Amino acid sequence: MDEKIKVIFEDNDLIIIDKPGGLVVTNEGRRSKEKTLEDWLRDRGADCLLPRFGIVHRLDKGTSGLMIVAKNLKSLEYLKKQFKDRTVKKKYLALICGDLPREGGMKVPIGRSRFGFGKFGVDPDGKKAETKFRLFSKYKKGGKVYSLVDIDLMTGRTHQIRVHFSNLRWPLLGDKLYGGEKVWINRPFLHSYRISFVHPDGKTIQFESELPTDLKSVLSEYEKEN
Repeated sequence: MDEKIKVIFEDNDLIIIDKPGGLVVTNEGRRSKEKTLEDWLRDRGADCLLPRFGIVHRLDKGTSGLMIVAKNLKSLEYLKKQFKDRTVKKKYLALICGDLPREGGMKVPIGRSRFGFGKFGVDPDGKKAETKFRLFSKYKKGGKVYSLVDIDLMTGRTHQIRVHFSNLRWPLLGDKLYGGEKVWINRPFLHSYRISFVHPDGKTIQFESELPTDLKSVLSEYEKEN
């Protein structure tokens, strides 16, 4: 992980951070001495009595982008309820290995995979999951077509975006776990670039994050279609 955690916004109730790809969010079940977002919050003086130092939701280790961290218990409970009620709006950018249509969606349940530790898959007995996407642009390299898509995450299951696209044989570039082509950044091309929710003071607020440097560099290696 070369990039540092960026603070996008902060007040008495919450922090909005821009997580770099490669950073693990929680210490839970970790045997590695690798620094996590929890460690960063602890070192920064976050309330140690809050569950996970106030982390409201998670992003996969390889996923970069926006996250909300609460600074007090009242804010934590208020924000977690919004996630539970699915009123938080999250949008992602992903580069997909495949020639995708202009828009589409997947609404299939997800559960733990029986074929690999730490892996998830489409499972009729799993949790409900829904993903929608819209095509931004197409790219070519080596005779193959790639699609840059804007994703609306309607539910927040573990590995949801990666599983849903892989299930249609459209894996994310760099996502080796789910069949994506290997690239030098050694992570999936997936970035949480926008988040919108109701602040504890009652006002709706929205934040955006630019595509990080490593993903911009990868994208520059592909030829954009007109």
